[in-house]
Amino acid sequence: MKVVILAGGMGTRISEESHLKPKPMIEIGERPILWHIMKIYSHYGFNEFIICLGYKSNVVKDYFANYFMYESDVTFNFRSGKEIFTHQHFAEKWSVTLVNTGLETQTGGRVKRIQKYVGNEPFMLTYGDGVSDVNILQLIEFHQSHGKYATVTAAQPLGRFGSLNIKKSGEVAGFVEKPKGDNSWINGGFFVMQPEVFNYLTENDTYLEQGLLQKLADEHQLLAYRHEGFWQPMDTLRDKHLLDDLWKTGRAPWKVWQSNGH
Repeated sequence: MKVVILAGGMGTRISEESHLKPKPMIEIGERPILWHIMKIYSHYGFNEFIICLGYKSNVVKDYFANYFMYESDVTFNFRSGKEIFTHQHFAEKWSVTLVNTGLETQTGGRVKRIQKYVGNEPFMLTYGDGVSDVNILQLIEFHQSHGKYATVTAAQPLGRFGSLNIKKSGEVAGFVEKPKGDNSWINGGFFVMQPEVFNYLTENDTYLEQGLLQKLADEHQLLAYRHEGFWQPMDTLRDKHLLDDLWKTGRAPWKVWQSNGH
């Protein structure tokens, strides 16, 4: 199953960093948060990625174009010309497709524009600025069990985000923008979707939440997978510092993979 990651936004709420690079390329530890997200999926055996680019797409392309070298020990032999020797390396066995989906395109339109790369098969989708310790295999198992078009991972952070209105059956009834108070279930990304969702989208579509997800909810085609574990977005500099501290002190809950040079 392919993994689609939304990485085209400008990250205006973390402009201290995003004026130089797109938000998914802002580093946690010494690597972009995009890398951390990909490592989560890779841990569960999913190594085929489609990245939706927009703002400063060249930064993402440059990173992956040089990724093998970044993760390797390298000798440059200038005496014999331009010889380059790579030694021990730790680069993952990823397949990464980088797709320019437009500078101003909203999230729903970005998903529509990568349809041809997904094909007629189920896929996973998430935002390029949030990490979690959600069990991807259990998420997929839940999605396959209910037969609907889409599953959204519901999380419970502090009450700073839009919430999901979830029925007892798990069916999503609608969305509420940034309610006050805690204990609300919110859209945590980490979606699993059937290819039928593309029929609800156009290339000029609006935000994923107000467009695709609301349409699916209205037609009873969206269920929520309740994740009670760790989930944290990187919306602000404060969030970045929190994630940075967790990583550097060895307390990062989303680090579900075993270290192998990383």
